[in-house]
Amino acid sequence: MTNPGTHRDRWYEGITRYQWLVLVLASLGWVFDVYEGQIFVANMNEAMPALLGSQVSPGAIAFYNNITFAAFLVGGAVGGALFGMLSDRIGRKCTLSYTILTYTAFTGLSALAQAWWHMAALRFLVALGVGGEWAVASALVAETFPTRARAWSQSIFHASSVLGTYLATAGTWLLGRQPLDYSFTFGNTTWLVSGWRLSFVLGVLPAVLIVWVRRSLREPEYWLHSRNEKSDQPTEPAALTAWFTRPLLSRLLMGVGLATVGLAMFWGTHIYGKDMLREAYKISYLATLPADADADSKATVLNEHAADIKNGEMLGMFLVTTGGGLGLVCFGPISERLGRRGAFLLFHMGGLIASLILFQVLTGLRALLCFLPVFGFLTLAMHAGYAVYFPELFPTRWRGTGGGICFNGGRILAAPILFLGGWMQKDWGFSLGNAASLLALLFLPGAILLLFAPETKGRDLPT
Repeated sequence: MTNPGTHRDRWYEGITRYQWLVLVLASLGWVFDVYEGQIFVANMNEAMPALLGSQVSPGAIAFYNNITFAAFLVGGAVGGALFGMLSDRIGRKCTLSYTILTYTAFTGLSALAQAWWHMAALRFLVALGVGGEWAVASALVAETFPTRARAWSQSIFHASSVLGTYLATAGTWLLGRQPLDYSFTFGNTTWLVSGWRLSFVLGVLPAVLIVWVRRSLREPEYWLHSRNEKSDQPTEPAALTAWFTRPLLSRLLMGVGLATVGLAMFWGTHIYGKDMLREAYKISYLATLPADADADSKATVLNEHAADIKNGEMLGMFLVTTGGGLGLVCFGPISERLGRRGAFLLFHMGGLIASLILFQVLTGLRALLCFLPVFGFLTLAMHAGYAVYFPELFPTRWRGTGGGICFNGGRILAAPILFLGGWMQKDWGFSLGNAASLLALLFLPGAILLLFAPETKGRDLPT
């Protein structure tokens, strides 16, 4: 006889076509959201030198890249809070469209940047939509799927981010295969456009997703029920005061702390895994020169192999992203077995160990090629945990706001950490590997913070 609990143990049993549609649309929004965020990561080694000028030192380039990352983090925090509150007021569907419109428009405008501060300002504006999309989409998925399927659906939602990184990587690889500018002739005028600028132009295309969102989605029952209970709705002063009560405030602070660690590690450590492979490719080409080769000879060899070195960097980004994607998918089932706190602890400690191994121990192309997916798996998986965990912490009327503040409040607190990482390399003489290793130590306070985190595994969403 068939065990009557067998089918109930399969998280996908009974999921409706509309629920799958919600997951697909939310995931597509997140895919293009991450694509917009990763375009700069994929092109920063070409874009920032072009904006600063050819005579700028590598340390200065790293410094201004980190300023741009910090601007992106702050913008994401602002956007997450603003769009999260807007979604609690006017609904998830309309707000999701506004976030997509925001990040696509300003990504396209980034192609016109002429100075480093132009890029930093535009990345801030892009991040308004990026941060808002995550807050709204994660609440939408959480309110649409049943309790037994929530961890799996949220992990799939967040894991879709790797497709966005793949798109950014593929676009950069295709457009950057030739080091020269692309020429376009209109009448008697010829325009020269760098491949990295074209990558930003392509960021406008996801705007077509808005039409599908507007036509296909409807507001979740959780949100409609909360809106219709007008007699129970707090006034604005009461709603603001509620955030300072112990249950909400403690969960808010704990969520912001977890997100701060994860986001600081993503922008300060995780994204530089690809650069370790880039440096290994450089070393392999420089090894073909005599030991007493001068600086001009070294520069000539590196210029001759610039396309291959860039391809190596994109290969590194692909390997880290692939491992990270597997980690994101696995967080859901792992958190169902170990609990939310147990899964976070596993990946905090694993991320620390993997970072120290990559940046302090490994050398050589073969070792890096084998280990980069492991590094990506252990340093990225916890981000799916934010999509799983944060919506489970707050009642419906505060879910979008709470999740947005947690995830994107972490962006604000992570921004000074990135400034610190930039100063380490620009003014203090730290290598990329040493700076990333020191930042990885922040995984330890993240693990300690879990002692104060409530366990939400298997519980219904608070109403």
